[in-house]
Amino acid sequence: MKTYSTRSGTRFLPGASWTAEGVNFSVFSRSGKRVDLFLYDAADSAEPFQIIALDPGTNRSYFFWHVFVEGLPAGFHYTWRIDGGKELTDPWARAVTDSVWNRRHAINGADSGGRTSIRGLVTTDSKLLPRKSPIPPGLQSAVIYELHVGGFTRHPSSCVQHPGKFLGLIEKIPYLKDLGITHVELLPIVAFDDQDVPPSVDAKGLRNYWGYSPHSFYSPHPHYCVTPELGTHQNEFRELVKALHAAGLGVILDVVFNHTAEGGADGPIINFKGLANDVFYLLDPADRRQYRDFSGCGNTINCNHPIVTRFIVNCLEWWVEQMGVDGFRFDLASVFVRGEDGAPLENPPLPWNIELSRTLARLPLIAEAWDARGLYHVGAFPGFSWTEWNGRYRDVMRRFLRGDRGMIGEVATCIAGSSDLYADDGRLPANSINFITCHDGFTLRDLVSYNHKHNKANGEDNRDGTNDNLSWNCGVEGETADPTVVALRRRQAKNFIAILMISRGVPMLLAGDEIRRTQRGNNNTWCQDNELSWFDWSMVETERDMLEFVRRMIALRRRHPSLVRNAFFTGKPMPGRDIPDIAWHGIRLNEPAWHDNTTQFLAFTIAGLTANEEDLHVILNMADMAVDAPLPVIPDRDWYPAVDTSNHATTGILLRENQRPVLTTMSQVQPHSVVVFEGRQPASS
Repeated sequence: MKTYSTRSGTRFLPGASWTAEGVNFSVFSRSGKRVDLFLYDAADSAEPFQIIALDPGTNRSYFFWHVFVEGLPAGFHYTWRIDGGKELTDPWARAVTDSVWNRRHAINGADSGGRTSIRGLVTTDSKLLPRKSPIPPGLQSAVIYELHVGGFTRHPSSCVQHPGKFLGLIEKIPYLKDLGITHVELLPIVAFDDQDVPPSVDAKGLRNYWGYSPHSFYSPHPHYCVTPELGTHQNEFRELVKALHAAGLGVILDVVFNHTAEGGADGPIINFKGLANDVFYLLDPADRRQYRDFSGCGNTINCNHPIVTRFIVNCLEWWVEQMGVDGFRFDLASVFVRGEDGAPLENPPLPWNIELSRTLARLPLIAEAWDARGLYHVGAFPGFSWTEWNGRYRDVMRRFLRGDRGMIGEVATCIAGSSDLYADDGRLPANSINFITCHDGFTLRDLVSYNHKHNKANGEDNRDGTNDNLSWNCGVEGETADPTVVALRRRQAKNFIAILMISRGVPMLLAGDEIRRTQRGNNNTWCQDNELSWFDWSMVETERDMLEFVRRMIALRRRHPSLVRNAFFTGKPMPGRDIPDIAWHGIRLNEPAWHDNTTQFLAFTIAGLTANEEDLHVILNMADMAVDAPLPVIPDRDWYPAVDTSNHATTGILLRENQRPVLTTMSQVQPHSVVVFEGRQPASS
């Protein structure tokens, strides 16, 4: 194999930067005294064809080591070695392969002298033109759909050419468009270690499926690519983004900057541990060999160290500028607030640097505003433009629909945009991401079918996953053929969707909830890369009723500006209207039972923003008995029934052409149901 001549190179840019003259390699290591670059001709080559020893006099600038390899073409694989240790993956690699990676060997030292590291791949990404997204940057009118790239098309029923890949997802874009969502939120798609599982899980042949175990933040996950060995990572992902944008859909990435796949002291060395352990991780001051764990995954990224902050911000900017993504959801984002001693900072640098980045400033920045050690920032995440997963909204709605009493004040506040969380510091309803379910926990079907988790398939004796699901099985644990229970569960699922879509804030759906996908009571399928987690496309037909309900509720939301207006209700009339923007009711009009600890009933009337927009009257009855509810009288308006989750003959939603005006002033609302009326001018006028 040919060997290549070298020259000093430059520390900018970190990673492997290809040019027509050759490749510049640069990596950060403050403590390294001897640095070697290993070059391989293939992903699975047993030995490097060239090892380049860097001279600290000519190949080092500050804490960066660099070398220019003359004439080296794209397509070659590479690793770094520091002070004669194990081979390391380049944290700035734009593409990686893991075909020779063995996590267990890396942990127990069995790979000493072997070639089993995750390898970087030289790509021509410098030839890629920056990609500017055509999607408007805000989330005010958004409906987010959280999905797993692999699981969405891996089921045999998907019938796509490339199941489980970025390109396979492209084939399902018409379905997403037809559903009516505006953004997809992709579970982690940066390169992660699917071998990162406990021994008991590994013994069952299970893998890290969700992807919350990253190691190479610039590289798309090689297993989601059709030809990763050829370095097509960026092109394949860019094709997906291009296709989603062509359909008018935005792309939000779920990113994990709170921990890495290297775990704690008993975890493997992949990259950061070998290059800059004391810079990149929070270490125990009493024993610098131990890792402080605020993520629940063995280590915690030292986010507010200047080098690490710059690494994260540059990485995010790269995904926007080169890959064209439209925003980010940050896993366990409260870690971002912790300083090097682990204590919360009043003005943490990382959140502010992200928000103040010229590239990132106008994009959706969504925080999962808590961490695994109790730091909770829902309603108080640092910065102004950050939005948050509103865990309080989820919990309030789950409790209300399972039958908890005396909650209507909290329910009303959540439906109105959670002003108690966001209004006091000038934020708005769109700062709240409202959701009922997400990847972590029960699916919607399981939420109304199980009181308890059933996670034994995970190999951890049902210890994993939360015990606090706030669920209700409607009388029977698990699947049943009892028609009464089945009907109630279907109605409850529709209730959740209906309330989510009429709430101010930004709604998020979990992929598969629209077809009542089940995980058979497993509320932590992080390791289940199989039919338990996959989207079963045959259910698009068998669950047509539920699918149509979700589609029509999304459509109803999107045609009512009063539901997506990014402002809190005032209780005062809108300009040009003589009714308040919202009026709350109980069993009697304008008499909500705020202080009744037994009530399970709430109604409200939302005024259209203009005289031409329809008004809405919504009734929520979570009691076990039917209620006769009065309808408000509004001049020059008739009420037309639009939604009734108890009406199984119409999927629960009447199309406008099938609606007829209500001729009475009362409406009977069935138990555990949601009813929505649209108020518009009489047809004769």
